[in-house]
Amino acid sequence: MESWQVGLIGNAVIMLAYLLITLAIVVPLARSHQLRTNPLGAATGAIFFTCSVHHGAHALHMLLPSLGFTDAQGLAMREAWGWPLATWDVVGALVAVYYWTLRRNYSSLMHGAQLFEDLRAREQQALELNDTVLQGLVVAKMALDLNQPDRSQEALTSSISAASRIITDLLGNSQEGIELVRSMPAEIEREPQDDQSEVT
Repeated sequence: MESWQVGLIGNAVIMLAYLLITLAIVVPLARSHQLRTNPLGAATGAIFFTCSVHHGAHALHMLLPSLGFTDAQGLAMREAWGWPLATWDVVGALVAVYYWTLRRNYSSLMHGAQLFEDLRAREQQALELNDTVLQGLVVAKMALDLNQPDRSQEALTSSISAASRIITDLLGNSQEGIELVRSMPAEIEREPQDDQSEVT
């Protein structure tokens, strides 16, 4: 088998794999009406589609002379397609096939627009964290203003517990083996207080 034939087969396999990946991304997004509201998903699908067309064009041009069509580009590509290019085509095809062997472990991709839902869920959790902490601080301050220290303490404790739970959900298992240290110390603003002391 000549190098261009290996390249033709490799490009054809890559084209098919990328086209299927495109459909796996775009079809669920279209069904859930997210093509316009999920630009990251749409752009990812577009990338795989353009790559599929690119590799498919290579395969088609090299195939046309064998089908009886006079194609100068195809003949030139056959001459230029040496073993280094053919080897990379084989590697690319193997990676593409390996991706599809993993799909059974990520079946959610086949049943809905879940590929980019993790980011959206984390954004929602971040908003929930902000809202929970803010509400707890507001209740605690009101309780202090009303001279209700027990209620203030209860509100702070509840807010801290809820924030801790949400942060744990946000990090998930990714916190294992990771040292969670702030890049900068937390700054707490203090209201200026009048100096009540008198200089004698």
